[in-house]
Amino acid sequence: MTRHPNKIVSSEHLVSETSAELSEFEYGLIMVSNAFNRWMVRCMSAAGAKDMTAVEVSLLHHVSHRDRKKKLADICFVLNIEDTHVATYALKKLVARGYVKSEKTGKEVFFSATPAGRELCAKYREVRETCLMTTLQESGLTNEQIGEAAQLMRNASGLYDTAARAAASL
Repeated sequence: MTRHPNKIVSSEHLVSETSAELSEFEYGLIMVSNAFNRWMVRCMSAAGAKDMTAVEVSLLHHVSHRDRKKKLADICFVLNIEDTHVATYALKKLVARGYVKSEKTGKEVFFSATPAGRELCAKYREVRETCLMTTLQESGLTNEQIGEAAQLMRNASGLYDTAARAAASL
């Protein structure tokens, strides 16, 4: 195995000669995933909701998105959550806390944000504007760079989903 001393990777034994950069990217994903999850939890705590998980925060924001009722399957699809039990449990907790309501129509259950849930999302936005936007402006990153990174992550998501399907068939 060729060493890559200039590459920052989490697991050198996984570095491929085909793309050492992919290992760098994966390490970056690990770091950004953990940092983003920590951010969401702390931002929500500062907004007034203590002890919410990153999954709960994501679900609340998505359920609040465009103020439309959403089915569990659609929520999981959009957020790329494979284990619906994780989403179901988190949604039940959000319902119990009064941030989300559920209603059954026929055989389908639809979820939507309550006024308290929408108010909490608005407080989260205020904290986000105060803390994150200031940090972004000071970072020197441009909005164009952020947009390009977002596109790269969406493309990478497709690569990993395809590889996961291939691995599941081995």
